[in-house]
Amino acid sequence: MSDQSASNGRISHGSLMVADPRTKKRNASEARFRAYGIIAISIGVLFLASLAFSILRSGLPAFTQYVAELEVTLSQEDYDAAESKMLKTAAYTDIFIQNFSDALDERGVEVAYDSDAIERILGKVGGDIRGHYRENLDDIGRPVTFQLQTSSRVEGYFKGRVDRESLVDSRFLVKTDLDIIDALTEADILTSRFNWAFIKGTDAGVDNPGGAGIGAAAIGSFFMMLVVLLLSLPIGVAASIYLEEFAPQNKFTDIVEVNISNLAAVPSIVFGILGLSVFIQFMHMPQSAPLVGGLVLTLMTLPTIIISTRASLKAVPPSIRDAALGIGASKMQSVFHHVLPLAMPGILTGTIIGLAQALGESAPLLLIGMVGFVAREFPDGVVSGFLDPNSAMPAQIYTWAARADAGFYEKAWGGIIVLLAFLLTMNIIAIILRRRFERRW
Repeated sequence: MSDQSASNGRISHGSLMVADPRTKKRNASEARFRAYGIIAISIGVLFLASLAFSILRSGLPAFTQYVAELEVTLSQEDYDAAESKMLKTAAYTDIFIQNFSDALDERGVEVAYDSDAIERILGKVGGDIRGHYRENLDDIGRPVTFQLQTSSRVEGYFKGRVDRESLVDSRFLVKTDLDIIDALTEADILTSRFNWAFIKGTDAGVDNPGGAGIGAAAIGSFFMMLVVLLLSLPIGVAASIYLEEFAPQNKFTDIVEVNISNLAAVPSIVFGILGLSVFIQFMHMPQSAPLVGGLVLTLMTLPTIIISTRASLKAVPPSIRDAALGIGASKMQSVFHHVLPLAMPGILTGTIIGLAQALGESAPLLLIGMVGFVAREFPDGVVSGFLDPNSAMPAQIYTWAARADAGFYEKAWGGIIVLLAFLLTMNIIAIILRRRFERRW
């Protein structure tokens, strides 16, 4: 009967060769789910790309610096004459203007300027030149090339924040200065270069966004991360091993586990209040010190490390423990010789992720005073790096974003790029360590 039906070209009802309505409905549902997943991933990638584009567009100009490059030759007579005058800085400014005029004549540039215009474009050039020769007396009598940074308003003109139509004459910049700037640019006296001072420099105060750098704040973050690493890793791993391998299952351990999970969800500013009241007000530790910031971030990071470490220990098969105990190993030997090495990839990954989270925190640092300290100097040594007041990268970014000058807003975006570079590096290290120590079962 079935052979006859097949020979007539008809397939019986319920054949595997044809999908029934329920199968078609199920296949359509799976196709819709896959489409929803693709759409969700596409939306996430779109938002991520938009965020990256916004950060790069706003922050990359902070890594560009505009300088006036000029060769100055100062004779011994000029040096003695300038040092003998009461207004020494003005004397060095006159020397610079003379060399500046000679350089323009050599390049065939004709433009009207005065000392006030030079000061608005390049700042206090006399002080910079005097400081160089006082520290380098051997340079007297031979040509020295100075690279003088332009003012914040001039950088704004190059980067599009200032234009001729919207510029209002002020003590910082006037419209006629733009003609001088254009002439100097055409003569290759004003040029752009990579702004290493932004990465290696310090905060320059509220009046000089062009000279602001994130280097000192990065050093402060480095010392804080050292404190977090040296405290949170051993304490977190030790607590996790005890709770997972040795602690008896009773109400006390249940309460501890619940509180650890709850602490992982506590807002970071609460830890800042705790650090303010305990470390500064009660223990009288130095305010704005990386040591205090590291202690606060350690408290915040410990729950994350404990949770990730316990998850890594649980992922080790019980057969490893049973095999070690079966050949005569003690409980301690079983944990430290077999379980802990196998859980190490997850432990290291969780630790680095916790450190990356702590590196980007700013709310706890606001309450211990790191946002109110202007990091204008690098620490003198290791001890001063931990104990002297300093700032951190998130706090420095917050400070720049709160200032009115658009130049500081640009520096804040540049600081975000530097911070993201640190975070990306730490996550890459976590991936490398996981793959290096990971074992397949």
